[in-house]
Amino acid sequence: MTPLQYEKERVYALDEGGKLVAEITFPETAPGVYTMDHTFVDPSLRGQGMADKLVRAALEQIRENGGTPAATCSYAAAWLAKHPQ
Repeated sequence: MTPLQYEKERVYALDEGGKLVAEITFPETAPGVYTMDHTFVDPSLRGQGMADKLVRAALEQIRENGGTPAATCSYAAAWLAKHPQ
């Protein structure tokens, strides 16, 4: 699977040609609250668990920052509802 790359408030993946193929963004929308507001997975990666991997990576960064996760992105909101821990 395509390796993830990390930036502040963003996790993404590029294909071998440098094209963006997966991304999640989670800006700090209030003090200590990081809102997952955008998740993208290229059709070539769909069905391989990439969106799940993105949300988990975002949550890891949010926790490392001592933050609280929130979501306006429909996928991330549904993911959080299924995984309340």
